[in-house]
Amino acid sequence: VRLQTQPKPQPGQAPLYSGTFDCFRKTLFGEGVRGLYRGMAAPIIGVTPMFAVCFFGFGLGKRLQQKTPDDILTYPQLFAAGMLSGVFTTAIMAPGERIKCLLQIQAATGETKYSGSLDCAKQLYREAGIRGVYKGTVLTLMRDVPASGMYFMTYEWLKNILTPEGKSVSDLSVPRILFAGGLAGIFNWAVAIPPDVLKSRFQTAPPGKYPNGFRDVLRELIREEGVASLYKGFTAVMIRAFPANAACFLGFEVAMKFLNWIAPGL
Repeated sequence: VRLQTQPKPQPGQAPLYSGTFDCFRKTLFGEGVRGLYRGMAAPIIGVTPMFAVCFFGFGLGKRLQQKTPDDILTYPQLFAAGMLSGVFTTAIMAPGERIKCLLQIQAATGETKYSGSLDCAKQLYREAGIRGVYKGTVLTLMRDVPASGMYFMTYEWLKNILTPEGKSVSDLSVPRILFAGGLAGIFNWAVAIPPDVLKSRFQTAPPGKYPNGFRDVLRELIREEGVASLYKGFTAVMIRAFPANAACFLGFEVAMKFLNWIAPGL
């Protein structure tokens, strides 16, 4: 978020951060380890219901396209089911993303307006009502709908490829699940980064700066910083994407096996 939202340097001045590792180093030395986790409370609160709704939405999307429970879906159908999942999660994701982004850029601007996630939410609501808390919802949808489609389609595709001939997909080993989940995360973020950059800029902008929403953000970015600016933070996102999503899918598969064991007919 800090890389995505850093202001364009004045002529003759160096940018605030030259890249991912420079941002990491400056944050660590300037704010300590806690600076790397700034804004973490809001995502932590929302992560459990968000992923529950995410996987529920994917399951619902599959069932809506199946005539019988044993129907095998095509990859475009899996993509469509994943997109429905992205619609479901946006209601939970949008306010958490707004709060997280504001807290993460706060130290870089030198202004301490919010003391934490709850204080940030209270001030946003007081200043602009529920619209202030949900600012950037359309951009969150634009990020999560296609990215979630790619996420789940890629995971199912990789599971099928990695399943040995004559074996069931449900018998995949832990390393293969981790590999499939990690690569699915990379494919997900390859699609999600441009709208994520627009979302971060829009959610952290002063009120009234972009009256026409993401179109104004996009025009400004392309005009002032070029198309490459839509991929700001690419390295940081990809470093996170593989391990985080490998763990996510492993957790899901383990949880499903456990629930099927203790309540097979549920």
